Amino acid sequence: MATGRTHRPATRSRGIPEATVARLPLYLRALTALSERSVPTVSSEELAAAAGVNSAKLRKDFSYLGSYGTRGVGYDVEYLVYQISRELGLTQDWPVVIVGIGNLGAALANYGGFASRGFRVAALIDADPAMAGKPVAGIPVQHTDDLEQIIEDNGVSIGVIATPAGAAQQVCDRLVAAGVTSILNFAPTVLSVPDGVDVRKVDLSIELQILAFHEQRKAGEEATPDGAGPAAVTRRESTDQGPDGDVPAVMPA
Repeated sequence: MATGRTHRPATRSRGIPEATVARLPLYLRALTALSERSVPTVSSEELAAAAGVNSAKLRKDFSYLGSYGTRGVGYDVEYLVYQISRELGLTQDWPVVIVGIGNLGAALANYGGFASRGFRVAALIDADPAMAGKPVAGIPVQHTDDLEQIIEDNGVSIGVIATPAGAAQQVCDRLVAAGVTSILNFAPTVLSVPDGVDVRKVDLSIELQILAFHEQRKAGEEATPDGAGPAAVTRRESTDQGPDGDVPAVMPA
């Protein structure tokens, strides 16, 4: 089976917009659930509702894949699962290294969804010598001194950083120098990377702060019976659509 080092997803070369790429995993998740229930076909309206988008946007997204469905029948679920998986590069094996095996790193290592979605945890790496050799999720932790050799031996092109903020940039630099071209960053810091390296940031504290903001506004709205106070204005403004019909949202960098 091919590894991520020699193959890249085709989405960019085919001109699929980044906003569409970001929605493809949502469609795939909804389609996988339908497939598990042995549902053979699905309408654009049903699939859009399951994925949390509008049907017009879904049909436009699928047009970039060359999939238009059949009028009166809908989309073939199994074929769409294959088509989207192929477009996202999930029909091949992507070896991944996780650096930083604290509570979060260990939780990621134990996540059972990687293998079923085209990813294989090739190695767990930590700077603590006391962690070396200890199994986490059945995989022995290796020391950061061996990071470059581990990446070369496993053909790794995707790295996950789950270290403290102060160590993240140094780890990132070493990953990039060793040939990693895609990084998922859980550390609460912004990473600097050269052109050609993709970074996706997941900051749980930011997401919680956004939820706290909305909770505060909802509490203020309840305190204003007629709903005409500043909180109501904020709520209405938050649903204004962007230039392409998207609801503005905070997304990982």
